[in-house]
Amino acid sequence: MLRRGVLAALALLGLAGASAFTPVAAQPRSPLVLAAASLQESMNAAADAWARRGHPRPRLSFAASSALARQAASGAPADLFVSADRDWMDDLQRRGLVVPGTRTDLLGNRLVLIAPKGSSARVALRAGVDLRRALGPRGRLAMANPDAVPAGKYGKAALEKLGGWQQVAPLVVRGESVRAALALVERGVAPLGIVYATDARASAKVRIAGVFPAGSYPPIVYPAARLKNGTSPDAEAFRRFLNSREGKAIFARFGFSTR
Repeated sequence: MLRRGVLAALALLGLAGASAFTPVAAQPRSPLVLAAASLQESMNAAADAWARRGHPRPRLSFAASSALARQAASGAPADLFVSADRDWMDDLQRRGLVVPGTRTDLLGNRLVLIAPKGSSARVALRAGVDLRRALGPRGRLAMANPDAVPAGKYGKAALEKLGGWQQVAPLVVRGESVRAALALVERGVAPLGIVYATDARASAKVRIAGVFPAGSYPPIVYPAARLKNGTSPDAEAFRRFLNSREGKAIFARFGFSTR
């Protein structure tokens, strides 16, 4: 009986050992998406909708398009890039980092001037505008970096078109992204800021003080494309979802125009 007990114990150990080494099916790698900072709420909603379809939820990395493009150019293993302007997507395309045939113009936006929620500031943004009066004696204008970040570049172009850039340029506080500029106004650090209409809509702490005329800045276009460094087998399907009627309806809910 002792011998039978030992044999039974060894058999159980063998089964336990075998089960310990039974291979587990690997989960497919979810797409890594580099997305412009202004897409935070909408892209998260799109990722949630994709996950509800039974797919692994995409991993999202938000920052200024300029910073994301530099990451992709330095070899970051990202699957998709959604830029807030065409310039940074063009840069990656020139470097041969965009999968041919996957680039589309996904979304559009508008440019607005914002103030803290409790402010009564209203500015008529037209030819000859001088924001110094609206800013006050020590006020600063919050913008994304106009030398590199799309929202800042659009804002500078609009003020140049209206003839107000030279007067206000020394008063600009530069944020690393459009959301950084938004935060400066939310916290009252700056009495006015230039952001996208969707950013103003996303914050309960600011209000729109003026709307830039559409012809005063280049069309705001968000191109999207797959990147050659990506490895997720789900990347192309998620890209197609973003471009689908259902995907674009999600972005439209957050105030983006769709193409």
